[in-house]
Amino acid sequence: MAIILRLDRVMADRKISLNQLAEKVGIANVNLSKIKTGKISAIRFSTLEAICAALDCQPGDILEYKSDEQA
Repeated sequence: MAIILRLDRVMADRKISLNQLAEKVGIANVNLSKIKTGKISAIRFSTLEAICAALDCQPGDILEYKSDEQA
Protein backbone atom coordinates (compact mmCIF):
# COMPACT_ATOMS: atom_id res chain seq x y z
CA MET A 1 0.00 0.00 0.00
CA ALA A 2 1.18 3.51 -0.69
CA ILE A 3 0.12 7.04 0.06
CA ILE A 4 1.02 9.35 -2.81
CA LEU A 5 1.45 13.08 -2.24
CA ARG A 6 0.02 15.30 -4.98
CA LEU A 7 1.05 18.64 -3.50
CA ASP A 8 3.04 19.56 -6.61
CA ARG A 9 -0.06 19.15 -8.79
CA VAL A 10 -2.26 21.25 -6.51
CA MET A 11 0.44 23.94 -6.31
CA ALA A 12 0.67 24.04 -10.10
CA ASP A 13 -3.12 24.31 -10.41
CA ARG A 14 -3.12 27.23 -7.96
CA LYS A 15 -0.02 28.80 -9.57
CA ILE A 16 1.78 29.14 -6.25
CA SER A 17 5.51 28.70 -5.73
CA LEU A 18 7.19 26.70 -3.02
CA ASN A 19 8.46 29.90 -1.38
CA GLN A 20 5.02 31.53 -1.40
CA LEU A 21 3.34 28.45 0.07
CA ALA A 22 6.03 27.98 2.72
CA GLU A 23 5.54 31.57 3.83
CA LYS A 24 1.74 31.20 4.00
CA VAL A 25 1.94 27.89 5.86
CA GLY A 26 4.72 29.02 8.17
CA ILE A 27 7.19 26.18 7.61
CA ALA A 28 10.70 26.09 6.15
CA ASN A 29 11.13 25.72 2.39
CA VAL A 30 13.20 22.58 2.97
CA ASN A 31 10.41 20.88 4.93
CA LEU A 32 7.76 21.88 2.39
CA SER A 33 10.00 20.60 -0.41
CA LYS A 34 10.23 17.22 1.32
CA ILE A 35 6.44 17.09 1.53
CA LYS A 36 6.12 18.12 -2.12
CA THR A 37 8.52 15.39 -3.30
CA GLY A 38 7.07 12.72 -1.02
CA LYS A 39 10.26 12.25 0.98
CA ILE A 40 8.44 12.16 4.31
CA SER A 41 6.97 9.36 6.36
CA ALA A 42 4.56 11.50 8.39
CA ILE A 43 2.84 14.87 8.34
CA ARG A 44 1.25 16.71 11.22
CA PHE A 45 -2.44 17.42 10.92
CA SER A 46 -1.74 21.05 11.78
CA THR A 47 0.64 21.29 8.80
CA LEU A 48 -1.84 19.55 6.51
CA GLU A 49 -4.57 21.90 7.73
CA ALA A 50 -2.40 24.96 7.05
CA ILE A 51 -1.53 23.71 3.55
CA CYS A 52 -5.20 23.06 2.76
CA ALA A 53 -6.17 26.51 4.06
CA ALA A 54 -3.46 28.21 2.00
CA LEU A 55 -4.37 26.30 -1.17
CA ASP A 56 -8.15 26.29 -0.56
CA CYS A 57 -8.32 22.53 -1.03
CA GLN A 58 -9.24 19.33 0.78
CA PRO A 59 -6.72 16.80 2.18
CA GLY A 60 -7.92 14.36 -0.47
CA ASP A 61 -6.69 16.75 -3.15
CA ILE A 62 -3.15 16.35 -1.78
CA LEU A 63 -3.15 12.73 -0.56
CA GLU A 64 -3.95 9.67 -2.68
CA TYR A 65 -4.07 6.03 -1.61
CA LYS A 66 -2.98 3.23 -3.92
CA SER A 67 -3.24 -0.39 -2.89
CA ASP A 68 -0.52 -2.92 -3.70
CA GLU A 69 -2.57 -4.22 -6.62
CA GLN A 70 -2.68 -0.75 -8.22
CA ALA A 71 0.99 0.12 -7.61
